[in-house]
Amino acid sequence: MKDYFLIGKLTSLFGRNGFVKIELFSNFSEQLNELDKVFIDFWGDKKVFYVEEVKHVGNAFALKFNNFNDERDAGVFIGKDLFVAKDDFENLPGNTFSFNDLIGSKVFQGNAEIGVITDVFTAPANDVIVIKKNNEKEFLLPLVLEFIEEFDPEKKILILKKEIAYDDEG
Repeated sequence: MKDYFLIGKLTSLFGRNGFVKIELFSNFSEQLNELDKVFIDFWGDKKVFYVEEVKHVGNAFALKFNNFNDERDAGVFIGKDLFVAKDDFENLPGNTFSFNDLIGSKVFQGNAEIGVITDVFTAPANDVIVIKKNNEKEFLLPLVLEFIEEFDPEKKILILKKEIAYDDEG
């Protein structure tokens, strides 16, 4: 059985040539151009679709799939979840990880454990992680690569750079 990573949702048509806009759920934007195939869930079954073109649209992206050339064809994708195969995902360049990798990870700064990532969500500027401290207080931290010293998805450990200040008073 193949493992998949959820990377986004197909939200709306874009233009008249079969493009579909994507809401990304992970820091995957830099790797979109590297994809040649994705998987879309239809009634619990992942079907493979080949990516013909990727467009950057403001702060969003649109995909065009092979043989889906107009609004009518591409309309079947609206509201569907977008996945990549784990094998494809692991072979992509750069610092790529999924929300599933992050959730449940322990967060450290130096040797001090700050808390555990309980949620990740997409905000207009960048993704945000929700960190729950041992005292049950939660705080938000922008998920930007410049803040991260290291992330090990196997061990579920995220290490923040020492110079990063975060507000955990809330």
